[in-house]
Amino acid sequence: MTDHFSATVACPVGAQLGEGPVWHAPSASLWFTDIKRHELLNYHPASGRLRRIAAPAQAGWVWPVDDGSLLAGLQTGLHRVDPVCGSFRLLCAPEPALPGNRLNDATVDAQGRLWFGSMDDAHQAASGRFWCLRNGQLHDTGLAPVPITNGPAVSPDGRTLYATDTAGRRILAAPIHDDGTLGTARVLVQLTESEGWPDGPVVDSEGAVWTGVWGGWGLRRYSAAGELLQQIRLPVANVTKLAFGGDDLRTAYITTARQDLDAAALARQPLAGHLFTVRLPVPGLPATALAAAGLQAPGLRPPAPGPL
Repeated sequence: MTDHFSATVACPVGAQLGEGPVWHAPSASLWFTDIKRHELLNYHPASGRLRRIAAPAQAGWVWPVDDGSLLAGLQTGLHRVDPVCGSFRLLCAPEPALPGNRLNDATVDAQGRLWFGSMDDAHQAASGRFWCLRNGQLHDTGLAPVPITNGPAVSPDGRTLYATDTAGRRILAAPIHDDGTLGTARVLVQLTESEGWPDGPVVDSEGAVWTGVWGGWGLRRYSAAGELLQQIRLPVANVTKLAFGGDDLRTAYITTARQDLDAAALARQPLAGHLFTVRLPVPGLPATALAAAGLQAPGLRPPAPGPL
């Protein structure tokens, strides 16, 4: 059931690995990253301005903080970023014993908790974990380690976490308890080899889960029960994630990638790596800014190592 919404290029970014889009309502702009080029990017649709900030390591995601700064998930850990001067300050390395891992994707729920994942940069070892930063402290969520994490995303009622095991081609759903811990996860979506790999998930205002599909040429929308509701095809194969933006949160901004495409594939996909946009009938949810106070807590330190 492919919906023929017209996705167009919003900005010709040419990202090697575009990821992590998040709409920043106060500035009416989109933050996202180019992981492999070590960049944070900010796109302002009204002016068409694109700004690039060089990061000191691979940048998986970026998120607004309520004091005007940013938090970025780099290969080296969680960094506070001054978007004016472009400076980075390391706060915490969640996995100091795993230098081959990097941080890959994140979200903040309505309670202000940061959920994020790590992954093996070589895409081989099951060393990627899902983490939660709440009340100024880092916690391992207890979900089983996988090679490549994506998401997580959180349902509108805050009671379900959607976590993607990209290498396993599946999206998991786990109940969130009142204290922020997780219950037993179940498989919500399982893609086949011919369908591609689920990438970054995000939830809309109706509670449906949207996911970019790496190697799948588009986006998919699933119900909270795992039923495929919609597909939107793009003219590029590697679609990573969308963010809902604009005044009504119905304008989707979609990151894509040139990575893993050889010269012949790039010739067939000249728009690969660009930022796309499409208007959707169902709005998304507003992004919750991180609280700066929680990033200054003494508990923000590497957690005790656990078994892999």
